[in-house]
Parts: sequence; C-alpha cells; structure tokens
Amino acid sequence: MDFGLVLQTDPPASDVVSLMQRAERNGFRYGWTFDSAVLWQEPFVIYSRILEHTEHLTVGPMVTNPGTRTWEVTASTFATLNDMYGNRTVCGIGRGDSAMRVAGRAPNTLARLGDAITAIRDLAEGRETEVDGKPLRLPWVRDGRLPVWMAAYGPKALALAGQKADGFILQLADPYLTEWMVKAVRASAAEAGRDPDSVTICVAAPAYVGDDLAHAREQCRWFGGMVGNHVADLVSRYGEHSDLVPDALTTYIKERHGYDYSHHGRAGNPSTDFVPDEIVDRFCLLGPAEAHREKLGVLRELGVDQFAIYNMHDAREATIDAYGTEIIPALTD
Repeated sequence: MDFGLVLQTDPPASDVVSLMQRAERNGFRYGWTFDSAVLWQEPFVIYSRILEHTEHLTVGPMVTNPGTRTWEVTASTFATLNDMYGNRTVCGIGRGDSAMRVAGRAPNTLARLGDAITAIRDLAEGRETEVDGKPLRLPWVRDGRLPVWMAAYGPKALALAGQKADGFILQLADPYLTEWMVKAVRASAAEAGRDPDSVTICVAAPAYVGDDLAHAREQCRWFGGMVGNHVADLVSRYGEHSDLVPDALTTYIKERHGYDYSHHGRAGNPSTDFVPDEIVDRFCLLGPAEAHREKLGVLRELGVDQFAIYNMHDAREATIDAYGTEIIPALTD
C-alpha cells in the first residue's frame, strides 16, 4: 500500500513544501493538495517547489476540475512539470465543488468531465486530441506520462471512473462503502473492456493518531461536512432512499442546513455540527496506531492501493511522524 499526504495551500507556501519534505522522509510517496484558487494559493506554482525539494514524491491536485482552467492549460502545466522533474505528477480530477461554487458556478457535468479526462491525458502525453471540437496537440511533449484519477461517489460517476480513469479517488475510509464503490468501479471497467485491476484505488480521509478520541473527532468532524456537500447532490438527484446509493452514505445529512465555504476543510468548521460521532469514526482513521493499522489492513484487503491523509488538524507533524514510524512500515509491501 502506498501513502499520500493531502494539504491545503495556505500561505506561506514554504510550510506546504516543508510538510511534503517531511512526508517523503517518513515514507509517503504521494503529495496532494486542494485546488480552489479563491480559497487557497495556486497549487501548481507550489508543486514546482515541492518537486524541486523532494526526490521521489509524486504530486498533484485532490482534486482539480475541468472548469477552472482550459484543458490545454491544465495539460501543458502538468507536462511542463513532468519535463522538468521526470514524470512525477498525477492529475486528480472531479466535477468541482469549492473551486466552482465559491466562484458562483455549478459543478461540471459528468459528460464534460469524461471528455476532459481523455483530452488532458492525451495532451499531456503528447497525443492529438479534440478540445472544443478542434484537433489539438502539444508538439513539444516528449515521453510524457500523466495518470488521471477521478473522484466519485454516485453511481454514474463511479461508472465513468471505471470507464475512463486510471485511478479512482474515494474521499472517505468507511470499509462498507469502500467495498461497495470499488466493486462498482471495477465492474464498470470490465464492462468497458478494461482490466478492472488496472484502475488504481485511492482512499483519502483524515487521520489522527492518539488516545484522546473525543479530541480527534472534533479535529476531524469537518470532513463529514465536506463529504456532505457531495452527498447532498446525490440526495437531490436520487432521493433520500435509493437502491442506487447506499443509505450508509446518505442518511447522516438529514440535519444539514447549508454550508459556509469560508471554513471549508478546516477543523472547527461551524457548518459541520450536524455530523455525528459515528460518521467521523467511520469516515476517518482515529485512535492509537494499532487502530490505524487494523483499519488500513481491512482497506487493503478490499483492494485499496493508496491511503492519502487529509492533514488539516492540530497535529500535522505528529501525524506524519507517527505514520512514518508506526504505520507505513507495517503496511508497505
């Protein structure tokens, strides 16, 4: 199992770079950031510094979207970083939540997302593709490689991930939901004539190592609110109880009343007081190191290839170090 670190690009950028260096020293192989240009600093500028100051870390957004930047700009940026640092990027992509909504735009359609996945990957790897109905190619790209991993929750999005993406990002660490969604992605890949095992599975969630469970829950409760934004979309589309979406994912948002993006992804987010302890425990990894190893072992058996830690709480350095000494060695093949 691989491990990744997920950060917001709060200033100063030097802190983001330093934490990524610390992660690499502790055995993490991936460095991810949020991508929401209004709420945080521009991540692609910071990726260049991270790549320059690490040796092997693969970096990318968790997640970008097909609406904030034109597809050729996104592809060219990845391809430039790869040319400079040796194919050490990965493109996490989704419909767009905070990046789109904060700017007053609706998330992208799945059809647009599917077209973007193909176009961005083709352009970044030097192939001709179609953008806005016209053929396009980046003529300077040589030996480019850009895996594109798609974030998804709902049945249509899971199907698209299986059909087109190189990897699937699931932003929660509940074993039951993980099993259900991984099966859906792999079934879709098989139906599309792809090798189901070729789709990399990445689970991303907050992790907090320690014995004070009540404190850990409060530091990570924000995550249930962030996931709740996507769940609310699913409920509006499929209803509160649907055979297409498990109740284990949807029922907890019934007390949700709006969301303030100014606190997005932050401990103490007042918009997440509706999230019960049960959801925090299911969606996150909390408790002593042994509890983390046990849950990660279950996730690995379910086909998870990478666990990426959302590290937005009051123990960022301690969590990285605890994973490096007590958890990663036990889960790394």
